[in-house]
Amino acid sequence: MIKYGILSSEPTYMLSLEVVAVFFATSALLCVAPGPDNIFVLTQSAVHGPKAGLLVTLGLCTGLMVHTTAVALGVATIFATSEMAFSMLKIVGASYLLYLAWQAFKTKPAEPQQHDAEHRNHFRLYRRGVIMNITNPKIAIFFLAILPQFTTAGPTPLIGQMFLLGAIFTFTALIVFGTLAWSAGYFGEWLTRSTKNQLILNRIAGTIFVALALRLVFASR
Repeated sequence: MIKYGILSSEPTYMLSLEVVAVFFATSALLCVAPGPDNIFVLTQSAVHGPKAGLLVTLGLCTGLMVHTTAVALGVATIFATSEMAFSMLKIVGASYLLYLAWQAFKTKPAEPQQHDAEHRNHFRLYRRGVIMNITNPKIAIFFLAILPQFTTAGPTPLIGQMFLLGAIFTFTALIVFGTLAWSAGYFGEWLTRSTKNQLILNRIAGTIFVALALRLVFASR
């Protein structure tokens, strides 16, 4: 699953196209599923305009890279030194994914939080996105459960694979949230006012979490 340089024996950090495609699709579906981040982007875009939503999106993506760095450094060490830690991490990760699935299936359609219409400058909007993301501990745990499932044992360092996966997830979030920001006038209203659409997206998210939990349980080091 890892691609190596043809003329060099040095390992590369390139993942196979199959892994990248599956991870990109999974990331896109998870980003689209209703959650605090995309609802916040939608509401900010609706109240302050698409530019505000894009600035918040950039802040959220910055926070994702912070989580990626923390998780990659920590998980690489754990996986390399302890079989017990690996097994415990699988249990914790799978349990959390099943908890997310349960939350997604039981969540009822709800109106997005109302935000005041006071003017916010560009830096404040960007900073709000960063703070919202890095102060959410669930994102770090979520990355702990997701990223290792798409890595492969081999000469390519685990930490390099996880940084690349984190970059792919961040790039996917930038595309999805950026699209939501620009289309807030139409899609935002469709998402927040249609109970049927919210229920469908929540069920899709719950199914994804269950599938990932099962994959993690049966993963080998």
